[in-house]
Amino acid sequence: MEKPTKTKHMPSSSPFAVILLYLMIKVMSPGFKSAYATDALFPGQFLTGNQTLLSKHGAFKLGFDCVFPRCGYDYRFGIWYIKSSACRPLLVWSPLGDSIDCYPLYSRFGFTTYGNLQLYCNPVNGIVNGWSSDLSSSHVIDSDSLLTVLLDNGNLVIRDPVNSSLVIWQSFDNPIGTLLPGGWLGFNRNTSKNVFLIPHASVISWRNGEADGAPLEAANGIVLAMNPNQGGGFIVKENFHEIYHGTFPSWMGIHEDGGNFFLFSDASVYVQLNKDGTITAAKLGECGSVLWSAHAPHNHKIHSVVILTVIVVLTLLLTALVLLWIIQKKSVMDRPVNSNSSLTIFSNIQIKKATGNFSVKLGEGGFGCVFKGTLQGSTLVAVKKLKDFGQGEKQFRAEAQTIGMIQHINVVRLFGFCAEGSKRLLVYEYMENGSLSSHLFPKSPATLVWELRYRIALGTARGLAYLHEGCMDCIIHCDMKPDNVLLDADFCPKVADFGLAKLLGRDFSRALTTMRGTIGYLAPEWISGLPITHKADVYSYGMMLLEIVSGRRNAEKIKQGRFTYFPIFAAVKVNEGDVMCLLDSRLEDDVDVDVEQLMRVCRTACWCIQDAEDHRPMMGQVVQMLQGVLDVQLGSRWTLHDGGKRMEITRSQHKNNHAKQTRMIMMHDTTK
Repeated sequence: MEKPTKTKHMPSSSPFAVILLYLMIKVMSPGFKSAYATDALFPGQFLTGNQTLLSKHGAFKLGFDCVFPRCGYDYRFGIWYIKSSACRPLLVWSPLGDSIDCYPLYSRFGFTTYGNLQLYCNPVNGIVNGWSSDLSSSHVIDSDSLLTVLLDNGNLVIRDPVNSSLVIWQSFDNPIGTLLPGGWLGFNRNTSKNVFLIPHASVISWRNGEADGAPLEAANGIVLAMNPNQGGGFIVKENFHEIYHGTFPSWMGIHEDGGNFFLFSDASVYVQLNKDGTITAAKLGECGSVLWSAHAPHNHKIHSVVILTVIVVLTLLLTALVLLWIIQKKSVMDRPVNSNSSLTIFSNIQIKKATGNFSVKLGEGGFGCVFKGTLQGSTLVAVKKLKDFGQGEKQFRAEAQTIGMIQHINVVRLFGFCAEGSKRLLVYEYMENGSLSSHLFPKSPATLVWELRYRIALGTARGLAYLHEGCMDCIIHCDMKPDNVLLDADFCPKVADFGLAKLLGRDFSRALTTMRGTIGYLAPEWISGLPITHKADVYSYGMMLLEIVSGRRNAEKIKQGRFTYFPIFAAVKVNEGDVMCLLDSRLEDDVDVDVEQLMRVCRTACWCIQDAEDHRPMMGQVVQMLQGVLDVQLGSRWTLHDGGKRMEITRSQHKNNHAKQTRMIMMHDTTK
């Protein structure tokens, strides 16, 4: 990325300096014409002084302008709405925030030959600030053929000059302070990016006197995001914690797209997020007259004088409380497991405090209950309170340390544990979107689109492959099901509850038969008493893959002709080439379903649920199958398990005009 040259301007008494000063005054005078009175910038072109880009119909301009009428030292750079003749220009996007004053003459904004937008600001306070769109070379094939255009809806884009739909970067994907008509919030499936709105003052993150470049989620930490679980809903967060939520009024013309993001389609209404978390809506050209607003309940500001008075009155009490807290903290301070471990040993008192005495229950399973908690520093965690453990403290610590060493993007991370007296607790990272099962099955309020289902299937396969093949010792999960696949804020899947059987030191095969909902995922070797290998996880994953496709529990009875067991029905339909009948009926309107991708997923699932474990693929091969790297062929004979019986599904073929054609699908009971 090309960095702006930082030049220090010094006064001079030479004649040349006088001439230069005169030219500068002329450039800054109202009669001076901008060098770029168009809506586009080409590589190598820069704006400075009063030069601007003007959108096609004159609604917006990009350049330096002043916020207040007298135009002293309050020049800001950004996109301004200028169509109203009654109102001053409205700043709707500024990469450096609305509090950074720049000298227009000594600052510049341009489109570099490397295909990046770059702002160099020489501000009033003397601290040089910079910003860049920070596009890597992988995004740009030929930067010389690109151009930057200010559209008439206020969107600044880097695009192909011929194909206007080929957009490399746009300000609508990085909204700052204002959400213009036509803007959006939520997860954009085209860019795989979660778009949220931040206040103007939240943009800068300082590092050695320079800005990082891209707008960040936290400066003062305020964020306006879409609420995917509520139609037209929004969430306002501060430092990743929800302050409040609500819904936008219907008259704003919000258009939702598959539950993933929505557009503000009203042609004149814009939304602003203030740094105190307040949301306002107004009409362009009406000088900011508020039509609607929202703020956190009881969000009243207490005057600083009152706060100081209270502090003075309660000084002695607060001092005593602080001293007590310090003493308590020293007595129960977090201790690392050892010098080589990142795990933390928590006391039972700390866990109770973090969970509010186990007040918010997230779920319950065969190993125990899970509660929501918050550690110091506002870190959200999930605390699993174990039951029926069979190991002593020393063995428990050793096994927990083994689990804590496992780190992968698709595996839930263990932060620490508590082994105090009879208490056994595990502290995991918190997954905002809960388990896969809570989103997958019919009673879920929102339907997962196919693209998300495929990403979840692939990510889960990668996590299992890491446990089987990427760790020093192969870790068999033994309880793979949608309930044990958790989703973070971006719906990235993470495998959970791995290694708990060994951790608790108990007969896992007997434990499984008592767990509700787990029987449908048991490989035949569990029932027949054969040794359990990592191929048992492959079988369970295949069953879960069919559930991801169909949105139904695999153990449910069905009525499909002569079929009562869904996996057998699915295998027959895959052999016949009819996979669309297996797809979740709620995805009928999902135009982004990739049929070839769906076929790969269904074929992979059928290979995974083979009765004989040596016929099942490794999880590393499953990843390659789902990615299309490894070809997934139809099986000439698949042997599946159905309620204690083995069913063979065969594919007979004959030649006719030198072409292989499927003649029939035969099912045989091979238990005799």
